[in-house]
Amino acid sequence: MSSMIILILISLSFGLAAWFLFLWAVKSGQFDDVERPKYRMLDDDESDKDQEKEKGKEKNTKSDA
Repeated sequence: MSSMIILILISLSFGLAAWFLFLWAVKSGQFDDVERPKYRMLDDDESDKDQEKEKGKEKNTKSDA
């Protein structure tokens, strides 16, 4: 009988801990924008283009020498 009460208390404490972790995640903004990260890789970033141009220039100067 007492072991069943202990198991119930343990399961309730795990449930409360999971609930508090969920609330913390919501308050800290973990679920603000779940769609944007999967489209971020498709965006052309100007800084990436500039880095590619510089790499191309470095290759051209090495091949000219």
